[in-house]
Amino acid sequence: MLGTHRSHLLLLALLLLAACGADAPPTAPAAPASGVSISGTARMGVSTTF
Repeated sequence: MLGTHRSHLLLLALLLLAACGADAPPTAPAAPASGVSISGTARMGVSTTF
């Protein structure tokens, strides 16, 4: 019984990884033609204080 649950979880994990679109290594974007660039950071998550 435990083996089937584990195989279902493995299949689900593989399907989720295949659906995320990570099918190739990342590539650097082309340099902007105007010489102007914008950069920054973004964060997302949940924070809790106890």
